[in-house]
Amino acid sequence: MDVLKKAAALAAADLVPDNSVVGLGSGSTLVYFIEELGARVRQGQLRIIGVPTSYQARFLAKKCGIPLYDPMDIESVDVAIDGADEVDPVGNLIKGAGGAHVIEKLVAACAKQFVVVIDASKQVKTLGERTSVPLEVIAPALSFVMERVRQLGGHPTLRTGNGKLGPVISDLGHPIVDVAFGPIVNAARLDQQLNNLPGVLGHGLFVGMTDHVIIAHPPTEKPEIKTYTIRRMPRASLKSG
Repeated sequence: MDVLKKAAALAAADLVPDNSVVGLGSGSTLVYFIEELGARVRQGQLRIIGVPTSYQARFLAKKCGIPLYDPMDIESVDVAIDGADEVDPVGNLIKGAGGAHVIEKLVAACAKQFVVVIDASKQVKTLGERTSVPLEVIAPALSFVMERVRQLGGHPTLRTGNGKLGPVISDLGHPIVDVAFGPIVNAARLDQQLNNLPGVLGHGLFVGMTDHVIIAHPPTEKPEIKTYTIRRMPRASLKSG
């Protein structure tokens, strides 16, 4: 599976324009992407400024020699590249297994082009088939939010992890609630319902935001790369790096 992730990430690196501002997503696939961008920057093949979406992306990009802007310092990026936990046939996503979905969504919304990079295992017919929807919630609202998502048909669980007692805390300093909805019939409606819950800073449904999806398919010996364009409206074009 790592071979497929790396193949998809390298294909995404080829889409990054020179002299551009690039949103740097988080997760295992994006490690390969950031490392490849860093190599091209050090070799003088590419001049970019990265906008990291998490501490993970920031630390790795600095290690790789990529100049950085903070998300607070930008109004737009030329292209944002990120992974996903699930992708449906129209490019809607569930993200947030790494807990960085709030900033990931912000940077994606700032992007002239938002490109999602996955291996074929992340494709689903309907969002929620295998993955819960993460919510970043301010602590005083936890009980309220968990009850409200139960009313919406979800099964919430406060995220905990290895290495510490108690809940996982996001980069922004808030707990994360993972909500199992099962197959989501109307992602746009659930997106609005979650947006309207007081105390929810952000959630991992990305609806109508994706421009392109790069998918690496088996075999691992020679992965097949397919790129799908989701939005058909006129937008800034991607250039090969």
